[in-house]
Amino acid sequence: MVFSQKKIDFGLLTREEVESIHLATLDVLQGGCFKVYGDEALEILHGAGCRVDKETNTVSIPPRVVEEAIDSAPEKVLLAARDPKFDVILEPGKVHFTNFGTGIMVIDPETGDLRESTKEDLAKTALVCDALEEVDLYTVAVAARDVPEKARELHEAEAVLANTSKHFHHDTAGAESTRKFVEMGAAIAGGKDKLRERPIISTCTCPNSPLELHDFSTGIIIESAKAGIPVDILSMAMSGGTAPVTLAGTLVVTNAEVLTGVVLAQLTRKGTPVIYGSSTTIMDLLYSTSPVGSPEHGMISAAVAEIGHYYKIPTYVGGG
Repeated sequence: MVFSQKKIDFGLLTREEVESIHLATLDVLQGGCFKVYGDEALEILHGAGCRVDKETNTVSIPPRVVEEAIDSAPEKVLLAARDPKFDVILEPGKVHFTNFGTGIMVIDPETGDLRESTKEDLAKTALVCDALEEVDLYTVAVAARDVPEKARELHEAEAVLANTSKHFHHDTAGAESTRKFVEMGAAIAGGKDKLRERPIISTCTCPNSPLELHDFSTGIIIESAKAGIPVDILSMAMSGGTAPVTLAGTLVVTNAEVLTGVVLAQLTRKGTPVIYGSSTTIMDLLYSTSPVGSPEHGMISAAVAEIGHYYKIPTYVGGG
């Protein structure tokens, strides 16, 4: 996984092509193609001038609202660490790395057997990544599959926070889980005000492709914005599956999903630190899988980075 706000030209898209993708995205968002779930999210969007149909959960977002949200999103984002020497600042000219996630199986280091991952496995991966100079911040590497599913994200947070001095980037599971995660971070930071000043934790949520933000995602975005911690809106569209097979069409879907999350975050609290995220790849039509190591994934990630740079929003792309 790569975090970047480096102003470079990958040569994949021209500025005119990026602007065409932006304009096409505005058409999609204004056309009422996007579905948003969660009463609070719909009220926030309606209050900003968006047209909301609560029967179908479709939302029409005017271009003005989208572009104002882009403008209010910070160009520089602090991902603070418990040890300040590991602070990560997402800003132009810098690239950072995190580990990949989230695995659900591990090869037992003692027996060599393939088995489900546990909370103890997760804690050990956090400890290893804490010692690796190449890893700038930590993302959940494996799932804690030996704990109650309802509280799994909080068990994972406990395991990680006890074993890393670096920033922790976490996938929470809705509004309540995010609030409790924020409380955990605040307890370590010395209070919610201190956490807002030095956010040692951040959240991540994935829209439901194509073109939906479900209530667990809107809850994560809203609660993160209220707490003032960074939130990564990470599209996982699949070209040829949940998005058009063309690169341009896939980028429009990805962009629409990310920007809707950016809009909701900025309308909740203007200036909320957001990250333009993507692990968008192709759908392997032979095996019905989403290969994250495909050449097309690399092309899409490069294009996503260029779009994020165009918006002056820090980017996050996944792959392996």
